[in-house]
Amino acid sequence: MENLKFTCPCHFGLEGILSNEVKRLGAENIVTTDGRVSFTGDYTTLIRANLSLRTAERVLIVLGEFKATTFDELFEGVKALPFEKFIGKKDAFPVKGHSINSKLYSIPDCQSIIKKAAVNRLKEKYHIEWFEETGALFQIQFSIHKDNVAIMIDSSGVGLHKRGYRRKSNIAPIKETLAAGIVDLARVRPNSTVCDPFCGSGTFMIEAAYRALNIAPGLKRRFIAQDWQFIPEQLWQDERQRALSLIRRDAKFKCYGYDIDGDTLELSMANAKKAGVASRIRVENRDIKDFTYNEDQMIVICNPPYGERMLEIKEAEGIYSTMGKVFDKTPERSAYVISPHEGFENIFGKKADRRRKLYNGMIKCQLYMYFK
Repeated sequence: MENLKFTCPCHFGLEGILSNEVKRLGAENIVTTDGRVSFTGDYTTLIRANLSLRTAERVLIVLGEFKATTFDELFEGVKALPFEKFIGKKDAFPVKGHSINSKLYSIPDCQSIIKKAAVNRLKEKYHIEWFEETGALFQIQFSIHKDNVAIMIDSSGVGLHKRGYRRKSNIAPIKETLAAGIVDLARVRPNSTVCDPFCGSGTFMIEAAYRALNIAPGLKRRFIAQDWQFIPEQLWQDERQRALSLIRRDAKFKCYGYDIDGDTLELSMANAKKAGVASRIRVENRDIKDFTYNEDQMIVICNPPYGERMLEIKEAEGIYSTMGKVFDKTPERSAYVISPHEGFENIFGKKADRRRKLYNGMIKCQLYMYFK
């Protein structure tokens, strides 16, 4: 089976975690750069990556990379790529992408040139003049950064953060892939007890359960590459069966979730049920000032309210102060809190044992880690 190059974008700050995930897949030639991890493998690697990676945003096949400062260079570079290895005579191949700090900065113009070059390549290979594009979808993506062009084909379709369990969410949900990265940093294990005192739509709780029970996050969804005829359906079936066989059903993991909104608690449990982990989760209507530890050893993971207006910020700061009073900060009772507030540690009352810069959407945050 042909060796392919893949690249997976991720949240800034999670590159090391994703790299370790990719290593566990059995991939080769792993290279980590800002916001992405690249590696090589075959179609089995492609399927396993889509099913199993927790912090990747999608799995892209890299067709080629080259430098271009003019539209002529872009056209010739794209035309030289082997589109026919993937795209058939009837398949659809739209183009989208981005350009940063490059001479070719017009996205519509780049899209047009790349599409034209791909069409010209396929015309020569298939000896046809018209592409009806009614077959399987091969989404071409381009990335131009400092005049370096990467042309890729998306194998995931809908982003990998869409696990299939969160059809509804509260006002400010944390992205599943970011939550999975924080769960990894919190060192959640099969026998851990986790608590989210601001559980919202339940994302931290579900991702912690997935990690502890070793449930592949993509088991409940489809991927665009399942429509590609050159990948045998049996490969997909075999990899799904493999993922199912690796689930740790004997794990003693459990999780508690608190919130002051009863509707939110119902939403958390509805999502947990869709995720197949409801039996491991308990929720309760409880204010942060009434927080207590259910067990001697617990990991608290939370995304407390941020506040955008002055009054909301003051309310959020009051919550941070209360958290500092009710949380123990010991090896047995660790806490992992993501917040954009630069004065969080002072309000909370203790300097974090470690911090990591992360982005929650476009919001620059810090993950404050207390474990000593």
